[in-house]
Amino acid sequence: MSKVRTRYAPSPTGKMHVGNLRSALYEFLIAKHAGGDFILRIEDTDQERFVEGATEIIFRTLAEAGLAHDEGPDKDGGFGPYVQSERMATGIYMKYAKELVEKGEAYYCFCDKERLASLKTEIVEGKEIMLYDKHCLSLSKEEVEANLAAGKPFVIRQNIPNEGTTTFHDELYGDITVENAELDDMILIKSDGYPTYNFANVVDDHMMHITHVVRGNEYLSSSPKYQRLYDAFGWESPVYIHLPLITDESHKKLSKRSGHASFEELLEQGFLPEAVVNFIALLGWSPEDNREIFSLEELIRDFDYRRISKSPAVFDMVKLKWMNGEYLKAMDPERFYEMAKPYLEAAVTRDCDLKKIAAMVKTRIEVFPDIADHVDFFEKMPEYDVSMYAHKKMKTTPESSLEVLKEILPLLEEQTDYSNDALYRTLCGYVEKKGCKNGYVMWPVRTAVSGKQMTPGGATEIMEVLGKEESVARIRAAVAKLEGSL
Repeated sequence: MSKVRTRYAPSPTGKMHVGNLRSALYEFLIAKHAGGDFILRIEDTDQERFVEGATEIIFRTLAEAGLAHDEGPDKDGGFGPYVQSERMATGIYMKYAKELVEKGEAYYCFCDKERLASLKTEIVEGKEIMLYDKHCLSLSKEEVEANLAAGKPFVIRQNIPNEGTTTFHDELYGDITVENAELDDMILIKSDGYPTYNFANVVDDHMMHITHVVRGNEYLSSSPKYQRLYDAFGWESPVYIHLPLITDESHKKLSKRSGHASFEELLEQGFLPEAVVNFIALLGWSPEDNREIFSLEELIRDFDYRRISKSPAVFDMVKLKWMNGEYLKAMDPERFYEMAKPYLEAAVTRDCDLKKIAAMVKTRIEVFPDIADHVDFFEKMPEYDVSMYAHKKMKTTPESSLEVLKEILPLLEEQTDYSNDALYRTLCGYVEKKGCKNGYVMWPVRTAVSGKQMTPGGATEIMEVLGKEESVARIRAAVAKLEGSL
């Protein structure tokens, strides 16, 4: 077998959609699993949709996702150029289009906009498609040459017979046969001289020795046209792998309006690149053992494209957040702190040890923006109701809490060592003398210094970060609050 070569061939039209990133990831995994090459090719022939800076987004996204390409615009492997507009300058697309014309597999079309507008249309997959009637196929060679000599605008169309069928094989869907009458004579070369996406794709894949073509199953309907081009040229067809649709939680096609449709948006929302890659790998593929957490190296080792599903994959934001949380828990503490630091600094402006706060929240958040809700009490004591002091499991009441806080306050006022361990020893000493359980004391103290039912750390951890002055001030205020309400 020839060496496996896959390619990711995006158009520079904006941010990278989750579906596009999944195609790139699967292409990368298929190549690397087989010890092959992953190629990056920029398809910029659609000048109307070109977005300035989008090529840089493609490079940045692949780098952040860890999908290093073996060949591309910045790494010539002997099959360049790797940008279609640069390839066009070599004249290869027109050369191959004219070869098809010579074979009778394509023809020049000189129809103007007015004539095209008068032709029949039909609705295909929700879009209105114009059906060309092969009008210019009947032009004689002399008429074609005269039109070309006169500089008349033209396109070159694929010549698909009205009779018979076309069959191609997909690794997931098997053999698919369509009636040729259902296929339109698609344009190969546009009136501006640029090749269409479909035509350039086939030519470039052949010239770059691409062995596996991975794309969304929305391209299944176009594949017979691709297959006819391969057959017309006498070229070997690649292995086709058409991926399932990605839907949102409502089973509707994932849209840019959803807010999580692009890799960039997910990173902006505080997700880790490696968690997003792990999550996207499972959007349509499942391993034999049904595990869910994979490093990129493990994905390369275990990825078998034959286990890709044909059923739509659901982008479950709840699952992505859970997965991201698992990555945060496993993250090196120093790296976690560096990444969490901007969020901590925005949420807590008073002077305190942010590293200790980071250690507290590390196992409690799913995405970095969650930090604000977990640590806001360090910045400012929130308003709370004294009913919070009542806890059945701890056997506390507002009355018992008031007693504990009044008795513990002098001890904390005398305390000089406000480290977590020293504070814990003090409170445990009080518990022992009181003859009660830890929670009977820790619950009211934690409530008094945080004003929250759920906190990332315990009472003494919180006091260590707050320091003596703020901790004592909060407990005094809690005593006054309880006395005022009982």
